Amino acid sequence: MAKWTAPSDVKAQFGNASIIANNRIVFNIAGNKYRLIVAVAYRTQWMFVKFIGTHAAYDRVDAATVDQFK
Repeated sequence: MAKWTAPSDVKAQFGNASIIANNRIVFNIAGNKYRLIVAVAYRTQWMFVKFIGTHAAYDRVDAATVDQFK
């Protein structure tokens, strides 16, 4: 199990992940065909899925503010 305490910990494990505003991380899935955006609460070690979809759908959202499941 991963124990990330800072964005640099995520980058060390997933070099292709993009660190963006609001403690959010964008992961590329299946050769960049899909994107996953999560918000990370480093202190509690919780991750909240904010968006998952195709690369084309990702291009239509603001990754820093999207909350697809709200």
